Amino acid sequence: MLPVIIAVISCLAVVAVLSVVGGRKSSGGGSGGAGRRTRGNFQKNRAQIIRDCTKKLSHDPYNTQALLPLADLYFSENLWDKAVTLYGTLVDLAATHSDVDPALVTLRHGICCVKLKRIPEAIKSLVTAYKLQSDTFDVNYYLGQACFANNDFEKAIPCFKKAYTINPEAGGISEPLGMAMYKAKKYRDCLPVLRKALNDDPQNKECLFAMADAMQECGAGDKALKVFVHLRPDPVYGPRSCLSAGIIHARMGQNEAAAQDYEIGLKLKDIPTETFLELNYRLAQCYFSTNKIAQGLACLTTINNTVPNYKDVSTLISRYKELNQNTNLQLYLTSGTSDFVVLCRNLVSKFYPRSFVKISDVEVQQESVEILCEVETPKWEDVELFRFFRATGAVGELFVRDFHAKLKDKKVDRGFCVTPGAFSEEAHKYVEGRPIDLIEKTQLMQLLKKITLK
Repeated sequence: MLPVIIAVISCLAVVAVLSVVGGRKSSGGGSGGAGRRTRGNFQKNRAQIIRDCTKKLSHDPYNTQALLPLADLYFSENLWDKAVTLYGTLVDLAATHSDVDPALVTLRHGICCVKLKRIPEAIKSLVTAYKLQSDTFDVNYYLGQACFANNDFEKAIPCFKKAYTINPEAGGISEPLGMAMYKAKKYRDCLPVLRKALNDDPQNKECLFAMADAMQECGAGDKALKVFVHLRPDPVYGPRSCLSAGIIHARMGQNEAAAQDYEIGLKLKDIPTETFLELNYRLAQCYFSTNKIAQGLACLTTINNTVPNYKDVSTLISRYKELNQNTNLQLYLTSGTSDFVVLCRNLVSKFYPRSFVKISDVEVQQESVEILCEVETPKWEDVELFRFFRATGAVGELFVRDFHAKLKDKKVDRGFCVTPGAFSEEAHKYVEGRPIDLIEKTQLMQLLKKITLK
């Protein structure tokens, strides 16, 4: 009897195992089949909707029972170009058809226009939708998007703020709100919003650049500089970041660091023309400040070949070409104070060849250097005062009057005003009959040629 029972139990166990395995196979196959049937049903339903609606619209293009499901289908699939036409028709029909929700179709028409960058149409529809239903997230968010795209940032800001108030949990509000504030030049207000946007998306380079620029505008240049340096290699925001970093370094008096920023920027690809020109212009200024005249001229020539008459480039090219050919003139215009004083002393000594010149006093002023000297020749002796201006613009009568008063005060026999530019007509008239000689650029150049500095 026992062997029979054991045999029955063994048979039942085998049957159970086979049932489980069979059930798993059946379940797996059924799942796959169900999935295929679901996808197939979806495609069948979609095709059926399109076929039925298209057929109805061929007989009546204003059939709302066909327009609504077809528009909703295209909208759900992000087929904005197809949906926008249908919703446009529904907007026109809403006033006379009770089955059409005017707020919904107007809103969706506006959203489609935003997606298609048809901004004037989008604003028109979304403003209407706002009047019909102002307390929905989508109306405020997309109206803000439309205003932003239309560069009307002041109107975009309250729209984004209201959308956030309606749904604080919605993602993607901080970025457009922060950027709208930044574009509206509300630099201090935009900073916390942009920081939140970066917390949500640390890889957002646009927000990062905007935040750095806003910090710079708020006086936090040291913090902004770190961000700009970080962004220098970026293919999109790199050129402008290099420009901004260079400007900050130049303000700090770090011309070599500024030049490096500009040079990095110019090595990047696809630089916007305006940024390209400004990088070259500021790099030229850095080169000139460090007496790299040839490199600076190369930058200015690049600008002139790209956009003739950009700023004062033509004038600078003429000026620095002349400087590049005359080392002493370079020293006169660009050297430090101590080197400039040495050059002026040499000019005074060379002014009277074959004479004894004793320099008794040197006075460095903000706009000039004055040298008092005694001159002895075989025929006469004089006490004379030289004033050397460095600016290349026109020197007016007021400066010459001041110089004449200085001559009287020091009881000087004669005075010389020297400039690498020119004196005004009034200045020339003033010195008539007075013991003052005006030495302009041409005569100064002749004097500079006589000097050899070691």
